[in-house]
Amino acid sequence: MLDHLVIGEANPSTTLGTMIVVSGAFLILMLLIKKFAWEAITEMLKKREDKIANDLDSAEQSRLAAAKMEEERHAKLLSSKSEAAEIIKDAKESGDQNRQKILAETNDEVSRLREKARQDISQEHDEALASVKDEVANLSLQIAEKILNKELTADAHEALIDSYIEGLGKSDEIR
Repeated sequence: MLDHLVIGEANPSTTLGTMIVVSGAFLILMLLIKKFAWEAITEMLKKREDKIANDLDSAEQSRLAAAKMEEERHAKLLSSKSEAAEIIKDAKESGDQNRQKILAETNDEVSRLREKARQDISQEHDEALASVKDEVANLSLQIAEKILNKELTADAHEALIDSYIEGLGKSDEIR
């Protein structure tokens, strides 16, 4: 049935001869490849191997550099946080010191103003008392002149004023 497809018959001696020719051609081809192309092929493969190795080394170095940069960034971040906390702490301490200073200055000013007010009151009290003493002395002198119808001597006048002032001072202490 498939007989009509056969172009020629295979001969056992032809097959052995064909094998020898093909093997010889293959050996010649291998020798030619070795002589003319093998070095170029091995050099190309070596270059490719070196390139891949360099790329791997470069990638590893880049990874290490990235990890180092990440650590430095993290350290700087921690440092920045601690510096910020320190600045805030210093600002709070400075604020507290300023507040304490202002409070102390205010307390000193209040104390000074109180003391000045006490002195002013005391001075006004003394001036008022002296004014009252003078008026009382004049009044007592006028009353005494009218009662005695005569003018008092300076010594008698002074004694009368002193006794009245002592009585006035005692009545002032009672209040």
